[in-house]
Amino acid sequence: MSSAGVLVVDVGTSGVRAAVVRPDAIVEHVHYREVLPATPAPGFVEFDAAEMARAALDVARASLANAGSVDAVGIANQRSSTIVWDRQTGEPVGPGVGWQDLRTVGMCLALQAEGIRVAPNVSATKLGFLLDMADPDRARDLCFGTVDTWVAWTLSNGSLHVTDLSNAAVTGMFRSDGSDWSQPTLDALRVPASVLPSVVDSSGVVGEASALDGAPPIAGIAGDQQASLIGQGCVRPGQAKITFGTGGMLDLCLGDDRPAFEMRGEAGCFPIVAWRIGGHITWGIEAFMLTAGQAVEWLRDDLGLISSSAESAEVAARCDDTGDVWFVPALLGMGTPAWDFGARGTLLGLTRGSGRPEVVRAVLEGVAHRGADLVEAAEADAGLSIGALRVDGGMSANNAFVHALADATQRQVELSPVTEATTLGAAFLAGMAVGLWKDTDDVATAWSPKAVVDPSRKTDRERWYTARDRAKAWVPELSSLDF
Repeated sequence: MSSAGVLVVDVGTSGVRAAVVRPDAIVEHVHYREVLPATPAPGFVEFDAAEMARAALDVARASLANAGSVDAVGIANQRSSTIVWDRQTGEPVGPGVGWQDLRTVGMCLALQAEGIRVAPNVSATKLGFLLDMADPDRARDLCFGTVDTWVAWTLSNGSLHVTDLSNAAVTGMFRSDGSDWSQPTLDALRVPASVLPSVVDSSGVVGEASALDGAPPIAGIAGDQQASLIGQGCVRPGQAKITFGTGGMLDLCLGDDRPAFEMRGEAGCFPIVAWRIGGHITWGIEAFMLTAGQAVEWLRDDLGLISSSAESAEVAARCDDTGDVWFVPALLGMGTPAWDFGARGTLLGLTRGSGRPEVVRAVLEGVAHRGADLVEAAEADAGLSIGALRVDGGMSANNAFVHALADATQRQVELSPVTEATTLGAAFLAGMAVGLWKDTDDVATAWSPKAVVDPSRKTDRERWYTARDRAKAWVPELSSLDF
């Protein structure tokens, strides 16, 4: 057996990355292509699936050209974004509909009246919408896929129509026990079984990437947050990570047992399939904040208080504290624990002495407090205690933010050795299938944080809760929506 490593194709919301992960978990030969979504109308988020496919092939081939042969291919992807294409031609029949797209809110409310609960951010109503547009009579031979399915189809020259369970389980069309597609939901949306991909394990050889030199086996597939979870070695019950990108997601490994709640726990977390290996499901829960790095982008692009995201750390360091200025990052509403789509960003406690450093620090600390909210919610819904917190994503490179997170959570924060741990996770899943890593315990030993940050001071969480409450229900019509 060679030990060349794993090629990973990792498709995010704004671009496609390919890299080769070696058996020592070193990431090399990274190539990236920007593929930005478009917003043709308020609430609409679309992307060009054909362009995404071309980008995936280009970066994958570039990484292979640098690295030589690999043992396997892994795929990680933004979840729930939805593509429909013609099985014979491979051509998309409409735009890819992004996971943030809200055009199907009305469909979700109509389904809710029929006793079927799906949220507008999952695939279900996006697929119904695309089929209604391209095939109202349901007579065409079409394929549905989330982004992982589309990438596997592309890399295999159309021979694979598959998705893994971590992705299938967040389409809104799968049974809550992870056993199969939900027939009542499919019937309500008039989704023919023929359009659905086969559901495979997250780790296991499913076919050849025949579009690539050497036709390496595609052996690992996972949604981005689940890939990040295993990529940071969180494979045992109670281990958790938070990815701070545009938004923020905490994922917690539960183990063999599914959470007792069906859709959403009392503290606002969702059950997820972390991964399925050898037919065995590892469960988890997920807590979600809608605004994280986006708040820093707001400081940069809209207010002009910083010239780059990185500068926020330097500006925040010019003051020891915020002077009791508080920022609640709810620019798009509030996720876990409140799930209030009518909440709005709130800046409180300003005085004549409040300057640029205090406001910038308040924004970073506000995101950190929202991170602490996610930790508290996950512990409540899981009935488990989270120890050290593992962190990746763009904001993990911000020193002021990471220290604020350690203080807000009163936990040790371990920083991922790579900013995007999704790449590592997809590599581990594929590598386990071909013998590069033995099992998840072997993967866990590969975790080595690049830095560890300890709490240095206590923060006033009660004051935070008061500020957070002030941000709620600013748009009552939206606050009344619950999916």
